[in-house]
Amino acid sequence: MYGLSGERRLTEYTLASLPGYEGSAPVHIGNAAAEQFQLDIFGELADAFFLGMELFNIAPEPGRWQNTVRALEVVEEAWKQPDEGIWEVRGPRRHFTHSKVMAWVAFDRSVKVVERFGADGPVDRWRQVRDEIHEQVCREGYDPQRKTFTQYYGSQELDASVLLIPAVGFLPPADERVVGTVEAVQRWLTRDGFVDRYTTGGESGSVDGLAGVEGSFLPCSFWLADALAGIGRTDEARALFGRLVGLANDLGLIAEEYDPIGKRLLGNFPQAFTHLALINTATLLASGPNGRSSPTTTSRRGQQPIGTRVT
Repeated sequence: MYGLSGERRLTEYTLASLPGYEGSAPVHIGNAAAEQFQLDIFGELADAFFLGMELFNIAPEPGRWQNTVRALEVVEEAWKQPDEGIWEVRGPRRHFTHSKVMAWVAFDRSVKVVERFGADGPVDRWRQVRDEIHEQVCREGYDPQRKTFTQYYGSQELDASVLLIPAVGFLPPADERVVGTVEAVQRWLTRDGFVDRYTTGGESGSVDGLAGVEGSFLPCSFWLADALAGIGRTDEARALFGRLVGLANDLGLIAEEYDPIGKRLLGNFPQAFTHLALINTATLLASGPNGRSSPTTTSRRGQQPIGTRVT
């Protein structure tokens, strides 16, 4: 993470004298996420690297590939550690299910680079680690009673990021665990059909370390449309996509979040993360549920410190 002028130190502090947008204090300067450990980024980079080679049918440049190999050496140990996860939570580090899935992606895509392009690497060891991560996620990150993947190991909370499990190829859409997860998110994490990132407010929502309730997260709502299409509920996916596109303003721009009660856009505006999710879903619905390889190269995010909460 870098500042607007390329700064690497983004020390966060609070301006107590400012009320914030519509009373959304505290107002922060800087971003404490610069000091966080976010395991999922390794998978996202590996996926982007692989998709780029696959798209242009070119072998990896040796120097860049060696950087990938060195990164995987780090991930071989790092994947076992808890992190702050995709949403940059301000609570304690957890073994987030999505983070582990993306660690699996890092090894899966690197194995594919060796298999398809003849790159040099310890592929047998990578396959072993990949299989170990997969087995652990299915064991520790899945709740067989509720028939859904959970936010983090040992938790009963849900998180919309697990909707990406079929999208990255971790499990096929038809797998009953995927179907159960999609249905659980739709049942417990939606408001007026729009998807929240995870439960907020109260003790059950304390994982993010923040007070208040935020708006529904629009990229996650597009992920739900993707997942519905993947499990064969295409009509529902198209209906949800239509509602989401209808939230854009007269210039076709759309925000980070939506308030289903106040009927207004919230948070960062315009939000590239949302627009990229929109493009992914449009592409998927236009070509069928198997019409793209993966949306993960556009699945970055950011828990913003100012103005994204509804209190």
